[in-house]
Amino acid sequence: MGEPCVSCTKTVWDDCHEKPIRRIQNSWRVCIDYRRLNQASRKDHFPFLPFIDQVLRKLAGKFHYCFLDGFLGYMKIHIAPKDQHKTSFTCPFGTFAYSRMPFGLCNALSTFQRCMINIFSNLLQDCMEVFMDDFTVYANSFDACLGNLSKVLKRCIDTNLVLNF
Repeated sequence: MGEPCVSCTKTVWDDCHEKPIRRIQNSWRVCIDYRRLNQASRKDHFPFLPFIDQVLRKLAGKFHYCFLDGFLGYMKIHIAPKDQHKTSFTCPFGTFAYSRMPFGLCNALSTFQRCMINIFSNLLQDCMEVFMDDFTVYANSFDACLGNLSKVLKRCIDTNLVLNF
């Protein structure tokens, strides 16, 4: 990913209650309570997630499917420098602010889904469905499904969208 997702800061917007949690994988994950920031944020009412029954109807009758899972997709979305201080948090290692979108912000889901729809816009009607960072590629034949998968993977490469394996 290149540059770090958080940086040290002297600006404290830290109204949040954060708690570093030790994970089994021997890495840290900071859980931040952004409720006060979310209350002050203008809500983005983008119709972000498709209804599951609509997705199932769209996929019904298809014979071949591929399922892909995005990796750290939120961390690909930059926060404007003038707003980064609003994500600041304090932990035992200092005070930091996110330079990329963390989980917990009220508009993060809408922002991320809008980005995914923009990235895959011309593929959504014909060969794939996007549900946050989960992608379903489909077709009636195996060869067509591989062709569709190739298009989706190329788009991921072209836009630096990383997938889990």
